[in-house]
Amino acid sequence: MPTLAELAHEHTKLDGAAIGHLGALVSEWGMLADFSFADMLLYLPVENSGWLIAAQVRAATGQTLYHQDYVDTWASESEQVLLNRCLAEGTISQGEILVQAIGGPANMATIPVRHEGKIIAVLSREWVVDSARRAGQLESTYAEIFLKLAEMVSQGLFPFEGRIADAGVAPRVGDGAIVLDAQTRVRYASPNAVSALHRVGVSTNAIGQTLAELGVAESAARNAYERTEPVIEEIEQTSEVTLLTRCIPLLNSKGNTVEVVGGVLLLRDVSELRRRDRLLLTKDATIREIHHRVKNNLQTISSLLRLQARRLDSAEAKEAVGESVRRIRTIALVHETLSREPGEDISFIEIVRPLMRLVEEGLQSADRPVRFVVKGDGGRLPATIATPLSVVILELLQNAVDHGFPEGSTGGSVVVALSHDEDALSVKVVNDGIGLSPTFDFAHATGLGLSIVRTLVTTELAGSIAMRAGVQAEGDEVGIRGMVDGQGTVVELRVPVTV
Repeated sequence: MPTLAELAHEHTKLDGAAIGHLGALVSEWGMLADFSFADMLLYLPVENSGWLIAAQVRAATGQTLYHQDYVDTWASESEQVLLNRCLAEGTISQGEILVQAIGGPANMATIPVRHEGKIIAVLSREWVVDSARRAGQLESTYAEIFLKLAEMVSQGLFPFEGRIADAGVAPRVGDGAIVLDAQTRVRYASPNAVSALHRVGVSTNAIGQTLAELGVAESAARNAYERTEPVIEEIEQTSEVTLLTRCIPLLNSKGNTVEVVGGVLLLRDVSELRRRDRLLLTKDATIREIHHRVKNNLQTISSLLRLQARRLDSAEAKEAVGESVRRIRTIALVHETLSREPGEDISFIEIVRPLMRLVEEGLQSADRPVRFVVKGDGGRLPATIATPLSVVILELLQNAVDHGFPEGSTGGSVVVALSHDEDALSVKVVNDGIGLSPTFDFAHATGLGLSIVRTLVTTELAGSIAMRAGVQAEGDEVGIRGMVDGQGTVVELRVPVTV
């Protein structure tokens, strides 16, 4: 289904400001439909073609007249008569139309949509009157509010400029509505609004009292009246009761002046939502504290192992303990990052950079200078992926130094290139050291480091990995100049990041 903007660009000569005004109207008109208890449609005049339905909304407070979507269809003959009259006279009018969907007549009110003094579209309210049922006080009051809002649309005072974002988070009409006069005195409160007032401790009859006397949302109403635009305010009456309010001023244009003639205060009890928010914040703080303590415990274990290594005489044993220390410190890096960031997802590059420094400190030596570089960005990863993947990268870096740049070599470069899309993370580790033996088979490699890599990638991470001799093109791609075919090693792995 095409959007309002697409239909307006295709069929009319409206400029961007006018189309933006219509978009703002559509973003707010759910409130108008709820106050009117009826379906609403937006018609665009199309030169030499008639009227095009560009948008449609159903009320959440009443039954719908149209079960089908009529966007991108044309107005019927009976509708065109009323639409043309509205465009010509420039006033709100009402008539009867024939609706094929119900096989009979229905009422249609037409409202000119003005922008910068010009009528750019017509808004319609379409409904069928139930003669067997008498409208109650709520419906009558809401109908009055709708008529005032419709008059604001016809005068170009609604929607309000720059307040589109408010509509998405604001309370709706069904949550509770209070009708105010020009002095913020309560004229009417819906049953849901009365219940919300009871929740914040207002048990007396609110009718006839000002919001200041009630002690509820007085600042929101005052600001809305002074600024002549909606104001959202959250009222935390107690630690257990929180109300979300939105005050909408009702305006009237007299010549070049605009005056406030009343207002509507929408209320929603969000106490349970805020309680859950507080629980989530508490849970998040607890989880971060756990990660911090795990990091400290891992560092303690790492320190104990280093102390033990100093007492060993065997060079092989010292090397094995050193490798274990680096693995533990790698896992500690992940927990340290998680302890600083909210949530269970972390920026992977924030782990890879300190990991490169860790490897550089542990494996770098004067007789084989190796340059470590990281390129790209791995995006954000859950801890369940980041932890084993960090260990994998550590093992690959250690393997690259040990086998690509043995003691006495001239050194070189090791590059970790990261890239990601919606489905997977790709990691490429490239070095320009000694190339792979022609008989090397990664699937049957028996070294501890590569065995850890193979197990973590294929089993825990459910990814794929390949190891091959380097080529010049891949060296150039990651910034290693002078690399020739057959030199160095390229390890490429891909890990899914979606469930």
